Amino acid sequence: MNITVADSLSLDSVDYDPIAHLNLLFSHPSTVSSVSSVSATIQKHKDELSKSITSLETAQAYGPDSSLERMQSAQAELASLFQRIESVRSRALQTERDITTMTADIKRLDGTKRNLTLSMTALKRLQMLTTAYEQLRGLARTRQYRECAGLLQAVLQLMRHFNSYRSIEQIAVLSRNVSELQRELLEQVCEDFEIAFAKGEVGARRAVLVEACLVMDALGDHAKTRLVTWYVNTELREYRQVFRGNDEAGSLDNIGRRYAWFKRTLKTHEEEHAVIFPPHWRVNETLAMSFCDGTREDFKGILEKSMRRPDGPKLDVNLLLSCLQETMDFEQGLERRFANEPRASIDTLSSADDRAQNFNGSISAAFEPYLSLWVESQDRALASMIPKYKQQPLIPADEEFSPQAVIPSAIELFHFYKVTLSQCAKLSTGERLLDLTKTLAKYLDEYAQQVLLGFLQRGGTQGPPIEDIILVLNTADFWHTNTDQLEEFIKKRIDPDMTSRVDLSDQSDAFMGAAGASVMALVAKVELECESAWREMRNTNWSRMESVSDHSSYVSELLKHVNSKAEEILPLVVKQQYARTFCDNLVDHLANAYITNVVQCKPVCETGAEQMLLDKYVLTKSLENLMSFHTASSSTQPPASFVKHVNTSMTRMDPLLKTLQVRPSPPEGLVQAYLIHIADRSDTNFRKILELKGVRRADQAHLLELFAIHREGPAAAGGKLVQSSPLLTPLLNSTSGGLGSTTAAGGSGLAAGLAAGGLQTRFDAASLGERLLTAARDSAERAGVGAATGEGVTMNENLRNIGNFFRRDIGGLGARFGRRDITPTNNSRPDV
Repeated sequence: MNITVADSLSLDSVDYDPIAHLNLLFSHPSTVSSVSSVSATIQKHKDELSKSITSLETAQAYGPDSSLERMQSAQAELASLFQRIESVRSRALQTERDITTMTADIKRLDGTKRNLTLSMTALKRLQMLTTAYEQLRGLARTRQYRECAGLLQAVLQLMRHFNSYRSIEQIAVLSRNVSELQRELLEQVCEDFEIAFAKGEVGARRAVLVEACLVMDALGDHAKTRLVTWYVNTELREYRQVFRGNDEAGSLDNIGRRYAWFKRTLKTHEEEHAVIFPPHWRVNETLAMSFCDGTREDFKGILEKSMRRPDGPKLDVNLLLSCLQETMDFEQGLERRFANEPRASIDTLSSADDRAQNFNGSISAAFEPYLSLWVESQDRALASMIPKYKQQPLIPADEEFSPQAVIPSAIELFHFYKVTLSQCAKLSTGERLLDLTKTLAKYLDEYAQQVLLGFLQRGGTQGPPIEDIILVLNTADFWHTNTDQLEEFIKKRIDPDMTSRVDLSDQSDAFMGAAGASVMALVAKVELECESAWREMRNTNWSRMESVSDHSSYVSELLKHVNSKAEEILPLVVKQQYARTFCDNLVDHLANAYITNVVQCKPVCETGAEQMLLDKYVLTKSLENLMSFHTASSSTQPPASFVKHVNTSMTRMDPLLKTLQVRPSPPEGLVQAYLIHIADRSDTNFRKILELKGVRRADQAHLLELFAIHREGPAAAGGKLVQSSPLLTPLLNSTSGGLGSTTAAGGSGLAAGLAAGGLQTRFDAASLGERLLTAARDSAERAGVGAATGEGVTMNENLRNIGNFFRRDIGGLGARFGRRDITPTNNSRPDV
């Protein structure tokens, strides 16, 4: 069929639809024969369009109004524009030169006028300076100090204008005369003061002395300082003679007499002499500070002499503290007195300066080096408290157990720390406060190690009661929180340059470690109950099992013990984060114990492995509900993160069980299963799997040959075989049947470390400390906390490593779940 004109025009339509057009052209099967003619017509139409496009492009390129011609025209116009700009610039430069020539004479006239004005001003000032100098000499001879003060300021101000003219002889002579007059006035005023005080004529000559101080003020700071220094020395001369030249009067026993003497002297000054000196001189403050400086040096000598006695130091700590307290009271009295003095007008220069004197520590600084004696006395007091705390019962006989209670000794020790730190902060905020901090840190370590960990080691083979473990956990958490608060308390009071040296993080970690040890002791309580179930599992004949049931009988027994102990323990754990930590570690422990007992159940047939895998599934689903026993868990659904943790821990045994499910015949199937699930190259591990399956030694050689061949193939486990499986290597190499260090397979380092010490078979509280050391080393190696191995490792370091492990691996017990404080039932929780 042929394409109509309307059809051809439809090709130019904006919304052209080729499908609709084709359906129109070939609306009936009989029209298919016209495909060739339609194609030829379309091709013809295409050729016509191509010719039209070519014609238009040619016309556009070579026509009279082409783009090339327009570009050439624009370039010509641009060149013309640049020429005009250059012409304008040349004319502007020429105009500038013409204007400069025209104004040169005007500039010379302006310079001449300015120099003439400066010369007339200088001559006028020189005339004023000469006149003022002559008048000042006359007033100085007649001791008219008030007029001298005003005129002296004018002379000195005028003289400053001629500093640059001193090369002129007349100006130089005048400058020397003014300086000589200043010196004469200074000596004359000092002589007047000395005579008035020596003859006791201060009251009679008070008016002259007041005006003389105005002259000293005009002479400058050096003159004022000389006069004030002379006055202070005069007032304190008697004090120095009485208390420095007499051993009895100057001893520490008579420290109160020193302060009483100065209070009388200060009262005399304020009643008789203060009116003489200008208020902004603050002579009374200078007098007080000079007294403090001298007294401090006296005390330094007395204290040093007491410590160097031939018959040994004779310095009583109680006398030292009494003198120090009296000194600090005196300093605080001076501070309050001078801090409240009225200031000068805000229009004066001196009022813009802050009061320079600070009396806190001005005398008591002499006692600070000897506060180490007091720090030592606190050390002895704490040393006597720790053994007493170790012997005290966890709960007083007249009190009942409460899940929120802490050990009473913790409250007592905290109050002791708070009072001691507050007292030391009043006495010293420097090295002694830092020394006391180190002492307190030492006994925090001992409290965590000897008291808290000591309680966990009681109870013989059964371990301490659950209530005792809960009290230790609460106390460790209490001190973990308050150790951080103590650190902030000290940092706010110690000198700023020592703030960085205050660090109680190790002690905080030690208490976190004690809390972790308490959680693991609770886990061990559950483990004791599970031993009979694990024994039943090991006694089952897994090599002759013919069918798979819902779950084995030992599973019901195991879950019964786990749930009953969890239901007993979790309601007693107050904080959600510790309950979660307990559940996490319990799950890890059960997973590790399950793998260990699988190894001890050899040989295991394929049906037995399938039954174990089903048992594992039943255990996993039941363990997901552990958190429901905690009273703080308001939701009926277990936390998603906990469910994930349970599945992660329990699925670690899947590669082993899935490998055991594969029959040894055909042999290639077992080898491939091992390479897929275990995915390592270890001949030893493969041989252990064969032994676990009960494969005869005669049949193992062929399987080992196939294993050696297939493990080198590129298809083996995707070519990503490891040298030795992190699960099987420690597991199958353990000769004791224990779990060993299965932490590398993803389990809890702490649980594995305790299991390595024998917790999965029998819990012995007497050796818990040693197991905690092992746990700390294992967790440190895995989490990168630090090297906690070697014979020289202390229990404190391991407790800190456990604390760091809980921070990083369990989420910090505070950072992961938030921090809540445990409040004692019979005592309100003390706050720093």
